[in-house]
Formats: sequence, C-alpha cells, structure tokens
Amino acid sequence: MEINVHGRVTEHCAMGQIGDMAFGDITRPGLTAAARVRFSCNVPFDMKIQAAHGGLANVQYPQGQGPYAGMLPFTMDVAIPVRKPASALVGRSFSSRELMGGATLSSAGGIATEGFTLSVALGAPPREAGLLAGQYAETVVITVSPS
Repeated sequence: MEINVHGRVTEHCAMGQIGDMAFGDITRPGLTAAARVRFSCNVPFDMKIQAAHGGLANVQYPQGQGPYAGMLPFTMDVAIPVRKPASALVGRSFSSRELMGGATLSSAGGIATEGFTLSVALGAPPREAGLLAGQYAETVVITVSPS
C-alpha cells in the first residue's frame, strides 16, 4: 500500500512600522538615529530601498540658493540577522544618492526571524556656506520581495 502525504506553507514576509526620524536642528555635526524594526520572512528575500530626493532636501528650495545648499546627504545602514540554516548577518551601507535610484540588499539565501536594524547618519553640507534655512525632508520606501 502506498500513501501520498503532502502539504504547503504559504510564503510570507511581514514588516513592522518604522517611525519618523526627526533630527531637529540638522546643522549640528554627527547626528544619527537608529530604529529596531520587526521583520520576519520565511523565504529568502531581496530588500529594495529607494529615496525620493537622494538626501534631506529643503522643502522649498532643494537646489539651494546662492552659496547655501538645499540638500544634506546621509548614510543609511541596514543590518539583518538571517538563518541559512546557521545564523549570519547581512548588511550594507547606502549613500543617500545611491538610494535615489533604488538599491537592493539580498538575504543571500537566508530567512529573517529577528527583525533588522536601520540607522541613519547625516553628512556634511556639500557647500562651504552651509545649509539654506528652512524645513528639510526625505521619504524612503522599503520594499521586500522573495528572491
């Protein structure tokens, strides 16, 4: 007698909320912010990270005015503990310019069960005069898909 036994586990990836990172006065040097994000994915995955402006942009004058810059670059680091089956850490550092076109981090065949860490470090203004006064903002979108 022969009996076939089979089943299926549905693929899933779930990410928790990432709150806004408010730096306040961005003229102060060495500003950083970090967040621990809930994340689990039961399949190997690719994480795409894309920024709208390629830096913290002055809301009214992103190109700046006169000698004052309207854009502040930043660096974003992502570190994800994965299992494949042994534990490993995949991570990458991205410049804000690199994120403008979208950049991808692969789990390298691993799955995630322990969340990930996201950190942002603000850079220096690209012009000697500093930054133009005003509000600065950037939107970063993170998308996860099976690899």
